[in-house]
Amino acid sequence: MDNHNSMAEMMEQIEESLKIPRRGSIVKGSIIQVNADVIIVNIGYKSDGVIPRNEVSADTNFDLQENFKEGDELDVFIVSHDNGEGNILLSLRKVNVDKDWEELEAIHEKDEPILVKVTDTVNGGIIAFYKEIRGFVPASQLSDRFVKNLKPYLGQELKVKVIEINKQKRRAVFSHKEFALLEKQAAKEAFWKNIEVGQVVKGEVKRITNFGAFVDIGGMDGLVHVTEMSWGRIKPASEFVRVGQMVDVKIIDANKEENKISLSIKQLTPEPWETFTEKYEVNGIYNGKVVNLTDFGAFVELEPGIEGLVHVSHIAKEHVEKPSDVLKVNQNVEVRILEYVSDEKKVKLSMKAVHEPVVQEAAEVEAE
Repeated sequence: MDNHNSMAEMMEQIEESLKIPRRGSIVKGSIIQVNADVIIVNIGYKSDGVIPRNEVSADTNFDLQENFKEGDELDVFIVSHDNGEGNILLSLRKVNVDKDWEELEAIHEKDEPILVKVTDTVNGGIIAFYKEIRGFVPASQLSDRFVKNLKPYLGQELKVKVIEINKQKRRAVFSHKEFALLEKQAAKEAFWKNIEVGQVVKGEVKRITNFGAFVDIGGMDGLVHVTEMSWGRIKPASEFVRVGQMVDVKIIDANKEENKISLSIKQLTPEPWETFTEKYEVNGIYNGKVVNLTDFGAFVELEPGIEGLVHVSHIAKEHVEKPSDVLKVNQNVEVRILEYVSDEKKVKLSMKAVHEPVVQEAAEVEAE
């Protein structure tokens, strides 16, 4: 009888040990092995349990072998009885997630900031995790301006506030806007502290308008007015720079009260008239470009910022009625410098004198 009872008890114990743990329950286990992508756990059942990496952490870079070791005791969640390979599928995340929701609700009530990890971009915003809770940050809550390109946020840790939470629907919405504004303000203060008129800095062309180009020089946009693009004739800014281009600029004015920065590209090179005598000499012959035609002559550019006048009487040996009869704007021509008046920044040029000796008209009159 006793033997029969002992046998029955033994069979009952064996049967009990073979019972499959209920799905959705939390049981205790002990780690048998830790691999790069999976943790194998003994939960006191005939089959071992496995915890894949994605059931350990939402962080794709989480190192299992660094954080777990053989013999560690764990509470695990039974996901399913068969992972397809005869093992029980377990989860650590599902054990922790309820605790995380309770924690997040308390944080929301106190209106405290938290750090979240951005893992993905979706239509209209980004996905960010607080521990094991998957939350959403709308694009409108990333900054004070609408953010179109969300890619730079991937992998970042963001400081956020919880603006909506629903544990039953597993919905959490975060906002970074408040902290983005604080970061921007801090960056602006640092910018004004370090800025100096006369500095040469690198910037990115952000937008082009009729009156110039706005260049981001480190969190602040400065304006390169069309008159500061080149020493030459005023042209649309789009002829000198393009959006997205990195350019060197000189800070020529900075007004913190009005939040305005004036920049220059042309002032990175010397004003051309200052070095005129180093490059040009009277009676020398040079190449130039016709930039304007009038009834009395043609203005020829020797280099951007330096133009001289070829009087109508100096265009050709034969008589020219109107300069536009024989010349076109942007035409390349050879000219000889007849005279240079430095005080007035004026140069008199001749095309007809290029192939004949220069004759001083005043001397001719005196000779007669």
